[in-house]
Formats: sequence, C-alpha cells, structure tokens
Amino acid sequence: MSEASAHVVHHGPPTTFIRKHVFSLDHKVIGKQYYALALVAVFTGMVLSWIMRIHLVWPNAPIPLLGALSKAGAPGGIVTPEYYLSLMTMHGTLMVFFVLTNAPFAAFGNYFLPIQIGAEDMAFPRFNMMSFWTTFIAFCILVAAFFVPDGPPMAGWTSYAPLSAVGKDAGPGEGLGQTLWGLSIFVFCIASLLGALNFIATTLDLRTKGMTLARMPIVSWAWFITSCIALLAFAVLMPACLLLILDRVAGTSFFIPSGLNISDHLQPHQGGSPLLWQHLFWFFGHPEVYIAILPAIGIVSHILINSMRKPMLSHKAIIYCMMGIGFLSYMVWGHHMFLSGMNPFSALVFSFPTLMITIPATIMTLIWLGSLYGSNLRINAASLFSLGFISMFVSGGVSGFFLAQPSIDIYLHATYFVVGHFHMVMGVAAIFGVFAGTYFWFPKMTGRMMNERLGRLHFWLTFIGTYCIFMPFHYLGLAGNVRRYSAFTDDFLVPLIPIHKFITYAALFTGAAQLIFIFNLIYSHAKGAIAPANPWEATSLEWSTPSSPPPFDNFGGVHPVVYHDPYQYGVESSTGDYLMQASPERAGETP
Repeated sequence: MSEASAHVVHHGPPTTFIRKHVFSLDHKVIGKQYYALALVAVFTGMVLSWIMRIHLVWPNAPIPLLGALSKAGAPGGIVTPEYYLSLMTMHGTLMVFFVLTNAPFAAFGNYFLPIQIGAEDMAFPRFNMMSFWTTFIAFCILVAAFFVPDGPPMAGWTSYAPLSAVGKDAGPGEGLGQTLWGLSIFVFCIASLLGALNFIATTLDLRTKGMTLARMPIVSWAWFITSCIALLAFAVLMPACLLLILDRVAGTSFFIPSGLNISDHLQPHQGGSPLLWQHLFWFFGHPEVYIAILPAIGIVSHILINSMRKPMLSHKAIIYCMMGIGFLSYMVWGHHMFLSGMNPFSALVFSFPTLMITIPATIMTLIWLGSLYGSNLRINAASLFSLGFISMFVSGGVSGFFLAQPSIDIYLHATYFVVGHFHMVMGVAAIFGVFAGTYFWFPKMTGRMMNERLGRLHFWLTFIGTYCIFMPFHYLGLAGNVRRYSAFTDDFLVPLIPIHKFITYAALFTGAAQLIFIFNLIYSHAKGAIAPANPWEATSLEWSTPSSPPPFDNFGGVHPVVYHDPYQYGVESSTGDYLMQASPERAGETP
C-alpha cells in the first residue's frame, strides 16, 4: 500500500475534563501521559542509583527516610547487602521498561507519528488509551513491591531462575515482592503489544495522500520498525513471565530443576530448566536494546538534518540500517549466555551475528559524521544533545566489540565493564535522544519555547557528568571489579575505592544537573516565550499544523497532501532554504 485511501474519523472531541485529560482518546494527550510517567520513573530510578552509590563508598552511612521505607532492608537507614540487590533490581527494571521503552518510543511516537504521516489520530484510539493505563497499572504494581512485608525482589532486572522462581526460600524480597515483579512485567507486555499493533496499523493504513512509505521521515520509520520488533519481543517475554509466576504460586516446574536445595529446604519441583528462562528472557532482552535505541536514532537523525540545513548523505541508508538492526537483533541473544555452560561452537555461532550487527550501526555513524562534515550546523540544545548521542553511542558501542568475543567476555561478563557498556550505549544514549526530542518538539507540544541558555547548560553538565560516571566503569571491569557487590571487602578491591568515590560524586553532580531540565520544562511550559509557527524552519508535517499545540484533529479539518520527501533542505524556495512536505511549490521556483 503506497498511501492511505481514506481518512477515518474515530471519535469526537472530548466534552469533559476526565475524557480530555485523564482517560483521553487523543494521541497527543496520551503521548504526554507516557512522557510524564517516564519522568516519574526516571527520577525514581535515579534516586535508587544515588542510594546505591552512597552505600558503596560510605557503607555505614545512614540514609534518611530509608529505614522508614524498609526496617528489615535498611535498619537505621543503613543498607543491607540483600537490600542493595533489591535497589539494583528496581533501578534496572524501572529504567529499562518504564523509561527507555516509554519515553523515546511510546511518548514521542504517540504524539508525533500520526501527525508526521498526516493522520487525525492513531488507528485504534481506545487501544491507545488502554495501552497507557495498562502501563500505569504495571508501574504501580512494581512500585508496590517497596511496601510489601518482605520488600522488593533481589534477583536483578533479568530475574534469573531459579533464584526468581522458588519463592521466599531464596531470600528477602523473593516472596511477594518477586511475584509482583513478574506480574508487573506481564502487564507491561500486554500494554506494549497493544501499542505495537496500534503503531503498525497506523503507519500502514492512515498515511495521508502523497505520503508514500519512501516519504516518511526517518523518525517515523524508526517508530514503525521499533513497533515491529516489540510485537515479537514482548510476545515472548509475556508467556515467560506467566510461566515464572506459575512456578512461584502454582507448583509448576518450568524453570526449577529437581533436587534443588535452598536454605536447607529441598524444593518440591522437578524437570525444569533455569536456562530456559535465560533463553526466553534474552530473546526479548537484546531486541529490547534496540526498542530503546532505534527511536533515539530516528529522533537524532531527524534533528541533525534540520540543524545542518542539508539532507543526510543518504537518509534511506539509515532506514535500511535500522531494518537490518531490527532483523539481526533476534539472532544475537546467545551472547548474553556465554557463561551459561554453552557449547563453545554455539558461542562462536552467536559471536558472528553480534559482530555483524555493528556493521549497520557503523554505517549510520559514518553517514552522520560525513553529513556533519562541512555543514553549517545550527547550534542549539537539541542539536547539542544529538551530537552528544552520537558520542555516547560510539563510546559505548566500541566496548561491545570486546564483549562479542566469547574468550574475552568470559573474563569481563560479571564485571563493571558490562555495566559501563550498556549504560552508555543503551541508557545514556537513548536518554540523550529523549532530551534532544524534548528541546526540539517542545514548541509544537506546548506553543512555547524552552530557555536556550538553560538547555545548553543542561547539556554540558550532563555530557561531562555521564562520561565521568560511566567511562571509569570500564577500567573497574578490566581491574576485575565484580558488579553487584555491595561492599569492597576483598583486598584487591580496596585500591579501587577512590575511583568509586569519584563516580559517586559525579553521579550526585549529574543527577542534580537534571533539576535544571525540570525547572526549564515546568517554567517554560508556564511562562516560556511564545513559539513561532515553525521555529526551526523544519519541513515535516508536524510543522504544518494550524496551531501549536495542534488542534484536536491535528490539521483543523484540512487533510494535508504531501508533495516532497521529508528533507528538502538547502534548496531555493519562497520560504528560504527549505521546502515543506505539504507545499506544492517546487524547489527553485519562487513566486
């Protein structure tokens, strides 16, 4: 199908406060709700990381209010080793599922995908509303684990069996807290599947006249490819979580082997395989990396083209590379299991596609750098965070070459080297994409401009701070510093304590710098300068709406017609050096 043949009006405008702001069917409101939920989740996760970092360097320092939250896990405010693992579990789960999946994909995708393809709304508005509120319920279930008697789970965000499957015998948090974790992720999978189906149907069926697939912006392609990845990935994780819950509460033995003795208690299970959980989880888990990073790649590419005022060397090559990454992401899950007793030949088989997946990523990086060379780049907060994304993506990605080799990964796998790698290439890089998208699209979402000086200050403090946090992790890993340790009692770890202190100071500094962003976000929303209709002189359809924010049906009842590809920059036209997609004017023609 080259373009949509009809425009479908799904529902009328809201008439009550509840329908407009709470249980809204409007994709723009739902996008903002996802963004707000991601903000709450990211600051919750950041506070948890602060507590962990403080405990690592000052293990006997009481942390205010923590004792009230968990008298058993933090008596007198001092974190126990088990509670440290619980904090790590909750931090990882919040960040991976409720921040890195929600913000770049669900939040911005919900808001801008329909507008960028000329649609009035998503294909299934009620599914869209259900998707957000199901995600919210999943978030509440997860956070509830903090308040149950045995506390939150300590099995890590991957929740490896049998630790996560046997119940309270495994330790604090492995009772009700772990069950809540499994239920939360199960519910989150349902929400993600609803969202993925909606994105795919919207992209294929609701494009406006003239909007062929080839004319979609890179970021719209990124959301579409991500939704295809998510549809398969979450369809595997959802039944895996159900089987895990059944092992815990129904006496089944999917992931628990026979003869397992934990805490002097022989487990009443037989025939299960802990490796089955690892296979199911990582079949989801590695595509999840690209569910987080591909939308950020699309956002950054979209912004850089606008800031360079010229097309990429080949924006279609970037789209093909994202397709290749999406396909290869399902062939590399075994590299997370090199230490699981895997046959060395199987490890070699998984090593090859792991190295191959770097090829499209490298091609994209070379296209970005080649396009930037010689360009008259407009420097603003959005373009700075886009450049910062490339830096983080490359710096974190280079360390992946080491981990793709089974012989090297065996030494580095359980160390801080891996923590530094995935935080930079998946976590910080994706969040930089979210920051770039926020500064770029804030005028369209609110009708006001964010403060540019505060935005640039926010970038430099965050950019420097994140490098100070995560680059030393690689050195710690090479020195043999095992991750998940809550204290450095081994003699060989004692010399590394000063590095951990430096990282902790950097983490506190960088986290505090995010308050600048929050202030800028809130203040600009209320009192920021009124935004022009097209402040960045951009070309895609979101800047063709009659107002900012767009009206209820996005285009005020006038369906746009697309005449050009999305990146007509560096041309002569009546508007300057760009030509909008919905303009019938041809490049070089002036009235």
